Amino acid sequence: MPHNQVSNSTAKSASSKATSLKLPAELKTQLQDVANTAGMSLHAYMVQTLAESVQRAHLREAFLLDSTKALRDMKASGSGYELGDVRAYFSAMANHRKGLQAKPQDLSPTPLA
Repeated sequence: MPHNQVSNSTAKSASSKATSLKLPAELKTQLQDVANTAGMSLHAYMVQTLAESVQRAHLREAFLLDSTKALRDMKASGSGYELGDVRAYFSAMANHRKGLQAKPQDLSPTPLA
């Protein structure tokens, strides 16, 4: 989402509730400067920033759950991927997406040591 927009669900939420937030003067000045640069009001910038922070927290939680499940599945299956192979694969994929090389072969799991 562009920095000068607040999502419709945030901007037009029928269940918005007023809150008071006391900010240190220096932080408020910095926020106002960033908001002005983004072409936003201080309020809209703070709402957007808080909404993005909540979204990042949800993404971190989902990553934690996904990675815990993947580790459990890997241990249960007894096979996984070598870190060096994974790094090389993603490097090759990046070059493929830039049009610099053919798509790399899919990785095959190997037995855990």
